[in-house]
Amino acid sequence: MTITEAATSAKLRWVALAVLMLPVLLVAIDGTVLAFAVPKISEALSPTGAELLWIVDVYALVLAGLLVPMGSLGDRFGRRRMLLIGATGFAAISAVAAFVPTAGALIAARAAMGFFGAMLMPATLSLIRNIFTEANERRIAIAIWAAGFSGGAALGPIVGGFLLEHFWWGSVFLIAVPILLPLLIGGLKLLPESRDPNPGPIDALSTLLVLTAMTSLVWSIKSVAIYGPSLPVAAAFGLSLATGVWFVRRQLGRPVPMLDVRLFANPVFSGSVAANLLSLFSMVGFLFFVSQHLQLVSGKSPVEAGLVLLPGLAVTVVAGLVVVRLVRRFSPGTLVVAGLLLNAVGYAVVMVSGKAGSDLGLLIAFAILGAGVGMAETISNDLILSSVPAAKAGAASAISETAYEVGSVLGTAVLGGLLTAIYRGGVVLPEGLTAQQAATAGETLGGATDVASQLPAGLGGQLLASAQAAFDSGVIVTSAIGLGLMIAAAVLARITLRRA
Repeated sequence: MTITEAATSAKLRWVALAVLMLPVLLVAIDGTVLAFAVPKISEALSPTGAELLWIVDVYALVLAGLLVPMGSLGDRFGRRRMLLIGATGFAAISAVAAFVPTAGALIAARAAMGFFGAMLMPATLSLIRNIFTEANERRIAIAIWAAGFSGGAALGPIVGGFLLEHFWWGSVFLIAVPILLPLLIGGLKLLPESRDPNPGPIDALSTLLVLTAMTSLVWSIKSVAIYGPSLPVAAAFGLSLATGVWFVRRQLGRPVPMLDVRLFANPVFSGSVAANLLSLFSMVGFLFFVSQHLQLVSGKSPVEAGLVLLPGLAVTVVAGLVVVRLVRRFSPGTLVVAGLLLNAVGYAVVMVSGKAGSDLGLLIAFAILGAGVGMAETISNDLILSSVPAAKAGAASAISETAYEVGSVLGTAVLGGLLTAIYRGGVVLPEGLTAQQAATAGETLGGATDVASQLPAGLGGQLLASAQAAFDSGVIVTSAIGLGLMIAAAVLARITLRRA
């Protein structure tokens, strides 16, 4: 290869990365943009409370359950092929979802989006593993890839807020079309096809087992946070545990398993997966309460609230790129530990304020957290990929993406559920409310804000002050829990990644 050909090849690798960033941004945006559309969806489609929960949750349930099977299918049939099929299906279903007339139809569309979304994400990371074979270039590429998730999560409120201020609720789903069309065009020309040269046979039972295990786990986590412990929740968790054990035993007994669970015997691999999951846990849990504070306490619009988070996004991107240079001087394990400790510091900043904090304090806390997530996510994802053979990149990518989704669910369910429980126990409802108003105001800060706007100024102000104080108390407690979990995660990473 001549120098000119090598330079051209290097340039095309980075152009290919730009193409792969499109589905990453889309899935991350989709994770946060829907929350801002819920009020308008409720007004337009009049869903029941259960239907509204399914509209929000069904996407994550299907996506988490199918990531491992889709990663395995990508290894077998071609990762680029799966990426392009997923992009086509996701764009088409998103366009349909924008115009559905009923809540039931929207639930079905969201489930289909989860199905095609599961094709997208394992393919992106595994293609990066095959395109960037040089270690330093791969770390930079993964840093950009990881920053895409943070960027999409922060852009979701800004983009969604703008669209909802100017258009109908369905416009938030049409974002997928202009993002994925360039992927289809560029993917055919720029992305190389890659697959496992020795794939195993299609294992329908393993697919059913992992789908049942992951879906039951995610549902039980979300349900216990909303409704508390119950027999159905315990049954779902038990089903998840039983099918998960069955899946692992089946993989260990097959000559060519769908997922090589022996990878977890490698402490570097398992420690990196745990760091990946807990980093996302910290960020999503933080975003859950900071987005409410900025809008419901500080009174900012969705667009203004998103803009407050932009500096943290910039820090996330910079940290992910800087850590690529730092890994030349410090061990990967040390940098992952440092990133997790920065996450802990971000939560500590919120605690020190004594309440949810000023907008400036939250901006600083999110910037510190963003630096930690940028460092830990970049290195942990690189370790996950580099610790397995290239032929198994799809399976490893699927595990990484599953950790991402479970981390996101846990961040919302655990910290969000605790925050909601503390709010319910701490809010003091003034006399003079109807039974319906008391029930609504006692559930969430958003409900209290809505009820307060319907009351006389004095009574409304009294309710709002109590609700905001209860919410702030919950933020302090959940931040303390987040702080403790990040310190524990740093200790775990220190033990498992010593020889990374």
